[in-house]
Amino acid sequence: MKMRSKFLVSASLILAGLITSQTASATDGYFSLAYGTQNKGMAGAGIAWYKNSLINGNPASLVKLGNQYQFGVNMFNPNREYTVTGEKSGMPGTFGLATGTVESDSKVFFMPTFGANWLLNEKSSFSIAVYGNGGMNTDYAPKNGFGTFGMPNADTGVDLGQMFLNLSYAYQVSEKHSFGVTAIAAYQYFEAKGIGSFGMMSSDATKLSDNGHDNAYGLGFKLGYLGQLSEKISVGASYQTMVYMSEFGDYAGLFAEQGDFNIPSTWTVGLAYQANENWVFAADFKRINYTDIASVSNRMYLPQLANGAPNPQFSPLGTDNGAGFGWEDINVYKVGAEYAGIDTWTLRAGYSHCDQPIQKSEVLFNILAPGVMCDHITLGCSKELNEKGNALHFALVYAPECSVKGYNPMDFDAAQAMQGNMVPNQTIEIKMSQIELEIAYSF
Repeated sequence: MKMRSKFLVSASLILAGLITSQTASATDGYFSLAYGTQNKGMAGAGIAWYKNSLINGNPASLVKLGNQYQFGVNMFNPNREYTVTGEKSGMPGTFGLATGTVESDSKVFFMPTFGANWLLNEKSSFSIAVYGNGGMNTDYAPKNGFGTFGMPNADTGVDLGQMFLNLSYAYQVSEKHSFGVTAIAAYQYFEAKGIGSFGMMSSDATKLSDNGHDNAYGLGFKLGYLGQLSEKISVGASYQTMVYMSEFGDYAGLFAEQGDFNIPSTWTVGLAYQANENWVFAADFKRINYTDIASVSNRMYLPQLANGAPNPQFSPLGTDNGAGFGWEDINVYKVGAEYAGIDTWTLRAGYSHCDQPIQKSEVLFNILAPGVMCDHITLGCSKELNEKGNALHFALVYAPECSVKGYNPMDFDAAQAMQGNMVPNQTIEIKMSQIELEIAYSF
């Protein structure tokens, strides 16, 4: 009872810290690359490897962990910028951007994580985990007296944070098979700044920009399976439902479906191969269904066609079919290795590759959320401190620069327009690279 009391106090403090902090981490779109320091050292591979599953891993694996607690903190350094090439046409009805390169000012973020697992008996366990998602955070300073989208002296950007509390139950149905279920409670906050110039495209310009932080709450579930196919090979799978969130009422003129911003469903399958007592290799495939969410996946259509006629595909921002960020579903491929052949040390490495969620046609809006990362390279290690199992864990993540380049769909070459040809006048390139360091202590 004493240990449980300590846990409840600690978890409350960690959750409070999450709610008051900005959320960001190396990302598959805006989902975290991995959850938990050990799993991050393997680039998120390990749905079939139970040892690294405490923080939002496969819930079916938790019954194999034993009693365990873990605290961690993550330092994340994203470098985001956009470059506009080509002068504004100045034509009536166009929306040109100032040329040049602008970097996002927000460079360093910190985020705590926490997890605990208790065996209820030989065949079942209960677990709690607190963690977050991030990656949609930008802060562009005004240039020559104007913000990115032309607002006078306006900072431009968005701030999205998502925090989760997982309550998991796992049951081992036989020696080789276990199942798990997780109830997910979610909290998210959002703010948009400097985008008031899109008011002409909004269903409610008063709920479009500069309304401070708004909050939303929601629930979802996750199911997991872990099976031992042979002495050396295990298989794992999980499915997480869409997390249904309350609406961002203060931004009902921005997000499609009157401020709706649910969290998309995901599923993962993978294999782990334990070559011997020292080596483990893991490979995962993950699917993130961003098209579940209209405010994330809806494409941008202009109010008018090239000939000046109304565009039948256009819907105002905030309506059911209003523009989103145009993100597509992505496939994520992860491989990782773990070596425990050095006394009191465990070494890890991993690589992850995901599809590009952002289409070239959608770069204008995605200046706000340049989640363009596709590749992550990771290293990690654990140092056992005593015979009780207390340990320190480290993970390093490097994501090399990635970019998407496309045309500004709202500006056209003036000379070509005089001849009736609507030729794009500007190109926009959004670019990002990342580095991340995480440390955790388990006992």
